[in-house]
Amino acid sequence: MRIHPTLSTACLAWMLTCSATSLFAQTSDLTFPVNGIYDKALVATVLEHATVHVDATTTLEDGTVVLHRGRIVAVGPSATTRFDGPSMILDMTGLHVYPSFVDVHSAFGTPEVQSAGWSRMPQDLSDKKGAYGWNEAVRPETSAAAVFDPSAETAKSIREAGFGAVLTHVQDGVVRGTGAVVLPLDDPREALLSPSASFHMSFRKGSSSQNYPSSLMGATALLRQTHLDAAWYAQAAPQSAAGGTNLSLEAFVASGDLPRVFSAGGWKDVLRADAVLKEFGIERAIMLGNGDAYRRAEAIAETGLRMAVPVNFPKGYDVADPHLARMIGLDELKHWELAPSNASRLHQAGVPIAFTAHGLKDLGAFLDGVRKAVAAGLPEKEALRALTSNPASWLGLEDDLGSLREGHVANVLVTDGPLFETSTHLVEHYVGGNATPMRDRHPLGLAGSYNVNVDDSVYVVNVEGDPGKWKATWKVNDSTEVKVPLTLDNRTVVFRLSTEEGPIRLTGNVWMESRIWEGSGQTATGEWTDWSAIRNAASADVKAIEEEPLADDSESAPEAAVDEVQDGSSDADMDLSGVVYPFTAYGLPERLTEETVWIRNATVWTCEEEGILENSDVLFHNGTLLAVGPNLNPKGLLPEGVTPLEIDGRGKHVTPGVIDEHTHIAVDRGVNEGTQASSAEVWIGHAVNSEDVNMYRQLSGGVTCAQILHGSANPIGGQSAIIKFRWGAEPQDLLYEEAVPFIKFALGENVKQSNWGDGYRSRFPQTRMGVEQVYYDHFIRAREYGQAQLEHRAALRTAKRKDIREGRGPVAPRMDLELETLLQILNEERFVTCHSYRQDEINMLMHVADSLGFRLNTFTHILEGYKVADKMAEHGAGGSSFSDWWAYKYEVKDAIPYNGAVLHNQGVVTAFNSDDAEMARRLNQEAAKAFKYGRVPEEEALKFVTLNPAKLLHIDHKTGSLKAGKDADVVVWSDHPLSINAKAEQTFVEGVRCFDVDRDLALRKAMRTERARLTAKMYNAGQSSGVGALKRPSERIQSHYHCDTLTDENR
Repeated sequence: MRIHPTLSTACLAWMLTCSATSLFAQTSDLTFPVNGIYDKALVATVLEHATVHVDATTTLEDGTVVLHRGRIVAVGPSATTRFDGPSMILDMTGLHVYPSFVDVHSAFGTPEVQSAGWSRMPQDLSDKKGAYGWNEAVRPETSAAAVFDPSAETAKSIREAGFGAVLTHVQDGVVRGTGAVVLPLDDPREALLSPSASFHMSFRKGSSSQNYPSSLMGATALLRQTHLDAAWYAQAAPQSAAGGTNLSLEAFVASGDLPRVFSAGGWKDVLRADAVLKEFGIERAIMLGNGDAYRRAEAIAETGLRMAVPVNFPKGYDVADPHLARMIGLDELKHWELAPSNASRLHQAGVPIAFTAHGLKDLGAFLDGVRKAVAAGLPEKEALRALTSNPASWLGLEDDLGSLREGHVANVLVTDGPLFETSTHLVEHYVGGNATPMRDRHPLGLAGSYNVNVDDSVYVVNVEGDPGKWKATWKVNDSTEVKVPLTLDNRTVVFRLSTEEGPIRLTGNVWMESRIWEGSGQTATGEWTDWSAIRNAASADVKAIEEEPLADDSESAPEAAVDEVQDGSSDADMDLSGVVYPFTAYGLPERLTEETVWIRNATVWTCEEEGILENSDVLFHNGTLLAVGPNLNPKGLLPEGVTPLEIDGRGKHVTPGVIDEHTHIAVDRGVNEGTQASSAEVWIGHAVNSEDVNMYRQLSGGVTCAQILHGSANPIGGQSAIIKFRWGAEPQDLLYEEAVPFIKFALGENVKQSNWGDGYRSRFPQTRMGVEQVYYDHFIRAREYGQAQLEHRAALRTAKRKDIREGRGPVAPRMDLELETLLQILNEERFVTCHSYRQDEINMLMHVADSLGFRLNTFTHILEGYKVADKMAEHGAGGSSFSDWWAYKYEVKDAIPYNGAVLHNQGVVTAFNSDDAEMARRLNQEAAKAFKYGRVPEEEALKFVTLNPAKLLHIDHKTGSLKAGKDADVVVWSDHPLSINAKAEQTFVEGVRCFDVDRDLALRKAMRTERARLTAKMYNAGQSSGVGALKRPSERIQSHYHCDTLTDENR
């Protein structure tokens, strides 16, 4: 430290006791009484002769940064940059100066979120005191600034990780309230930089003790309804038409202009969150990922989102035991390898990124994680932007944070080398002008071999390590080394030699860049003596040799092992080493594309008037069937220059793709939202899981399309989603564009909850009589809701334009997602699929529908349908049944195997469904049972799983049969499709070959090869890091959802 020469002698002693003043010190105390001498913050801190990285693109090789009163007051070349006033000048020669890091996702200084705990009683409404909203997971009134209480220990660890500012918020709930940008300082008044900087949301309900939402789709519906309620409240409250005061909605409305930060998680949730926000006009939100966004970086880039990227990369597994290693999923192995490339792949795709320490247990590992991201391909300039200017600008604080410019907060990070080199250390960190030292600015390097002379005896001492972590040994002879306790304080070295006569204790000073040590000490006999040590010249040369690029040897072993595995599998057809589509088992290195295919001389089951055609052809192009019939001429049907792929169909059978009217696969985080009697507001399309391997398995059974249904935990369930099995597509791309809206209703034991135990006696209904009343009550309310909308539109036509412009016009009815859905049913814009068993309940619901003026589209399960088939036909309802699956509960005791045939013969459109991930692989065999039990003609039996479910789903104009102009959903079977010997050899979805039996064999081989490569790499990496740093393999149990599956997966 050097004192500015213009200082007076009078202030010199005072200045030596002062450090750089804290942020806004000259103003923050104006409203507080002063206890002691008032600090006028006159002294500046001058960091001179440093390599100054002003921002990611501007560097001053010999620069100076001046800090004063918590701000940067000057930045420039050392030769011309001065401070006119008292200053503390620090020589930064050889050091680098960077802007401090900014974290956009932190919980610093906020209360720890407590678990809701277990309760045997359901909780429907919030028990929070005050005029707040109905759901505890929606807490927009929460203010991070209001509860901010920083811990000195945590603040220091954040500073030592390199962060000079963090965006903190209470990480609890679906709507989490406002976040604050704070500096990691002990005093909250000095730390708060922007008290209301952002607004936070997530899909997780957190500590809420309420049951709703218990699923991802429920959380999504809650978010959507909250946005709608806030918009309505903003209009209704000023006219006293909001039904009272709601402080939660008022806080939500007040946050309208703040940047949105969504704690999403995986890449699928990132896309889901973006869809919800854009529905309400919110663009370019800040999304927190969980490190897997690289899997669909291009899709995320198309959204325009900004990504907060964590660096908590997964640890490797202990794969020494090959049997235990089999428990590790291929996706887990691939994620271990590819996770460090997450930031690089997002950047390459054009996604703006910012690094976050979210998810790290040890903040000290943050910079190492960023360096791994740089090593994995992220340019250093982009990495620095992701640490500094990007997060600052996202929060609108680019004039305060993110670069070293005049007027910015005095957040300056000092390093002893380029930031992203692994050998570089953080030396010192100024936050708001406050210095946090971490190492000596110019530490002594003790490493080397020394000849220590004590009383004419020479001891060879070797020193290794880094400043503050020196380790020394005394080489007794060629085979023996003894540990030497050694400490260094500034230039004072203290160590001890343990000899046979006793310990020799020495202390002294280090000179000439550690080439010479000298001092005094006591021998083993207690006599004082002088000693000296001279570093061997050869030791420096040896150290230099050791630090050459040979350090890569630690990584060469895994690569060698990898090469060996790859050499042994050179005949593999596929390279699965990168991102695959989908990112799970049987994912492919490239997305599947449409093909032009000519299937020749096959037995074609058209499921149309033409019936079964022998020795016929099927031709499709651009995802559409062009022609079906014998002796087709592709040249006359295809565009010029298009040559079809020919498939020899001799001995094979070709059918339309199988359609499953009732499935629960491909759903993320919950299939039931059963807290309330009606969950009509939820849509399972918000929770589609495109990486469910069950889709691939069912493609191998010829399934090309399915309706994903909500469970049967309540009388009025959620909206369903009809998907095409487009293997490798994103969730939203699985949704079938031609589909019409459906909803799931349910009858029977599941919906009453009366047999769930005494803890579940509070929810209405508890009897079958109550179920009927639920339907009447909800549909009458929906009818009134529709009438209110008509009346509002009429009032608008008669209102004065001036009143409307000035906000005094008629207040619109509150948009209610639940009633909106039920109104669609009354208006025949949405159709009902109803879970049902008993004839009395089936009759009841048809009576309810008839009295309210709507039609029930489908009764699913319908195992007593044979008793009421005539009434179903009269009502116009279809039946989607099991072929012969029963005896799993008492209310199905009257099921018979002839149910499907009876329904069909009575004129009811009849289908067989799976309701099961495994059964869906053999729906063609289920269809065969209609012939076995009821002698339904073979082609009519096949229609039970093709054309008939398409009719029930109102998509038969596009799929379900082989007819020119329909979707090319085609299956090539090895045998008669109703035979147990039949195998689906190719399954095409809209002309895309989503399953091929030969490709499947190649995929299996490629997956084994990829597992072997990754296992070898992980094993060698584990040998380097030590077994203690590895995780023990454990099996992931994938649960299969059914109608009655109840979970709470959204904490």
